[in-house]
Amino acid sequence: MLKIAYDPIYKYKLPKGHRFPMIKYELIPEQLLYEGTVSEKNFFSPAPLDEETILLTHTRDYWFRLRDQQLTEREIRAIGFPLTPQLVQRSRVIASGTLQCALYAQQYGVALNVAGGTHHAYAFRGEGFCCTNDIAVAANYLLHHNIVHKILVVDLDVHQGNGTAHIFRNEPRVFTFSMHGAKNFPLRKEVSNLDIGLPDGTQDRAYLSILKKTLPILLEKVQPELVFYLSGVDVLASDKLGRLGLTPEGCRERDRYVLEMCKQNRLPIAISMGGGYSESLAIIVEAHANTYRMAQEIFF
Repeated sequence: MLKIAYDPIYKYKLPKGHRFPMIKYELIPEQLLYEGTVSEKNFFSPAPLDEETILLTHTRDYWFRLRDQQLTEREIRAIGFPLTPQLVQRSRVIASGTLQCALYAQQYGVALNVAGGTHHAYAFRGEGFCCTNDIAVAANYLLHHNIVHKILVVDLDVHQGNGTAHIFRNEPRVFTFSMHGAKNFPLRKEVSNLDIGLPDGTQDRAYLSILKKTLPILLEKVQPELVFYLSGVDVLASDKLGRLGLTPEGCRERDRYVLEMCKQNRLPIAISMGGGYSESLAIIVEAHANTYRMAQEIFF
């Protein structure tokens, strides 16, 4: 059964005028239900993550100041959202969703979190709309409890997964792969185990060619027991923040290829949605919905 993490707190209401498309987190499940790709039984609502698990990844100083609303104005600006208790609770629920998806993926092959992909959060600070790093939190939990011993992070959001790269810079059990816009945020990149920076305007053919040459080599080299996949749709040509040139068809083929490679290699895959900032909300939702359609088609 396809398992999908979703909670109403995902669509947390931002102050008026803030253009981050929180409504997409409500519309993605609605679209999938409406078209019959999934039913209500596919969804689960994650409980907020316990602090013990959070502290396997994030420093005590940062987490307690985040939790207690004591970040500095500079730290809050770096995150990009006004700091509220609801925002912190949302980050706990999202991270819990990704962790539960990793556990479900081991049972069913694949699981998806409607939110997540908060790859700009470092162990000691937030950045770029990211308070806590959901993939890092989930990966560290799996390693700490000896559930898996080798993890591959496939980050195909248009922005480099700088926080994830930094968190795992000295952790040989986690291999971080980020393919992103070379000139996009963050201006100062961290060093992943493998970074592929793409020029502005990269289109479907070139993008998919690089991915299809790279991923099989990584799977053979890393020999992971589980894959975390960040499937941001900000790679689309229509994206306001993306600067790449993929079509919706190219983005769908990207997802299909990653999912098929994991299925063929019997690798559990846990998926976080990541970014998507096209002017048209319908384009964002449709591109994200394709990831779920591919997962349902390929695994079930």
